[in-house]
Amino acid sequence: MVERHPFLDLISHALLALGVMVIVFPIYLALVGSTHSAQDMAQSPIPIWFGQDAWLNYRTILLGEGPGVTSQVPVARMMWVSLVTALSIAFGKIVISLLSAFAIVYFNFPFRKAVFWGIFITLMLPVEVRIVPTYQVVADFGMINSFAGLTIPLIASATATFLFRQFFLTVPDELAEAAKMDGASPMQFFWDVLLPLSRTSIAALFVIQFIYGWNQYLWPLLMSTEERMYPIVMGIRSMTAGADSQVQWNLVMATAILAMLPPALVVVLMQKWFVKGLVDTEK
Repeated sequence: MVERHPFLDLISHALLALGVMVIVFPIYLALVGSTHSAQDMAQSPIPIWFGQDAWLNYRTILLGEGPGVTSQVPVARMMWVSLVTALSIAFGKIVISLLSAFAIVYFNFPFRKAVFWGIFITLMLPVEVRIVPTYQVVADFGMINSFAGLTIPLIASATATFLFRQFFLTVPDELAEAAKMDGASPMQFFWDVLLPLSRTSIAALFVIQFIYGWNQYLWPLLMSTEERMYPIVMGIRSMTAGADSQVQWNLVMATAILAMLPPALVVVLMQKWFVKGLVDTEK
């Protein structure tokens, strides 16, 4: 039995509070910086309380009009590119992984295990390793500066396939036999039985894959040669890469805050499903 001690509770809470401060303080500084002018952010030390230029800064970057704007593409467009990319990657990975795991578990075909292990081995070949041949294939298909080029090479997921396969293996065989006796087709069994049972796992994977797609940088760096197809992560990098002009840190901070909002919103809204999908099989 674990005994509770007031002194140990105080230490544990102090450590938790310190950890929260370490994580939250940089975000607080970015939020504060997004409310000041460029002149205020150029001072030393930088302000640690909110200013009066928040509306001007956020309007400037969202519309791409105003003083200090170095990009011809507004941040609103970059956020749209990131949103489409993240949603396409998340849904694409989930759909393909569900169908591939369903086929591997419930269909008998030659070399079934070899096919699964062939998929699983691709975990040792991340995008960074196969980036040159993948880029060549995408370029040959003319998908540079397109949503297809940003998403299609990233929608296959061996990890998600493995997780769904392990989940399907725990589903009682009696469910499949009962569905077969009722005359259900394989896709009816998949749609009416397996999919509802998998909803918590799907929710957990959606959160992970959405954040993965939203934070993509290396692949869009190759696929996007025009600013109109820049995701917001590349937009932040381009705003800090100006060699001839002074970096407008107030606009960079405002863009960073906007870039954090969609992933944070997804995590907050789907927190219950996310945790449940990781710890509960719900069968």
